[in-house]
Amino acid sequence: MVSAQTRRTSQEPSMATKRMSRRAFIEAVGATCSNWQWSWSFINHAERFVIFGAWDRDTAGRRCRIFSENWERRRSGHRNPSYKQSRGHIRLVEEEGYALRTFPMAWSDARNDAQGNGPPKIGGFTPTLSVRRLTRIGKDWYATDLHPDDVEMRLAEELDEPQTYSEALRKQITVNAVERNPKARRACVKHHGFDCVVCGFNFERVYGDRGARYIHVHHLNPMAAAEGERQVAPVRDLVRMCPNCHATVHQVVPPLDVEALRQMLRERGASEGR
Repeated sequence: MVSAQTRRTSQEPSMATKRMSRRAFIEAVGATCSNWQWSWSFINHAERFVIFGAWDRDTAGRRCRIFSENWERRRSGHRNPSYKQSRGHIRLVEEEGYALRTFPMAWSDARNDAQGNGPPKIGGFTPTLSVRRLTRIGKDWYATDLHPDDVEMRLAEELDEPQTYSEALRKQITVNAVERNPKARRACVKHHGFDCVVCGFNFERVYGDRGARYIHVHHLNPMAAAEGERQVAPVRDLVRMCPNCHATVHQVVPPLDVEALRQMLRERGASEGR
């Protein structure tokens, strides 16, 4: 069970109704940084927590990428002045027991040039802190929503009365769908086969005829990022994945790359004595 301080912070009233600057918001919760112009993260040593902004474009479901080793240098090759400070804040969470909190930020391309390059700009933010869990995947760190058991743990026999939940309600949902070309999929598996490119799983070897010729196909350039029709080279742009690996790479935004997931499997195999 988490402390009363943590529970209070995760449920504290939103200050979104008040018009304030990012600096005023951070200072209002007792945190500070090295430079208010370029800092990515902030710290409150007295209460032992760090704060990261959570970009909307890096958020998928319950996870948001807040830091990456790939951010050490800009595209120009110059070092990002924010990197060293934020890497230190990540270390405090991982090694010193500091808590992690985030607040939502909207990404703006207002500073981009005609080629779409330029530094990010905060298009707006919500001055509300959420207590998060830090998760590392490859070279990236993610802020993840706390599991309900992290907030309150109750044994089954402690429930006062049986609870039931309604399911199977019917409702109409309208979505924007990105059409996939089945010919591209067939060309991919014809060339590469039906083994998962990450873990090597093959449905036919395990399930026999019932699993024959079954595999997912993953786009190395995410379909969700496509703007209009585009050309796909099946051998180069598509890879085959089992459903487990495919679901895992899409747990985060942008999707995890193939080699990063392979490395995760190697590290877990080593840690489990395989």
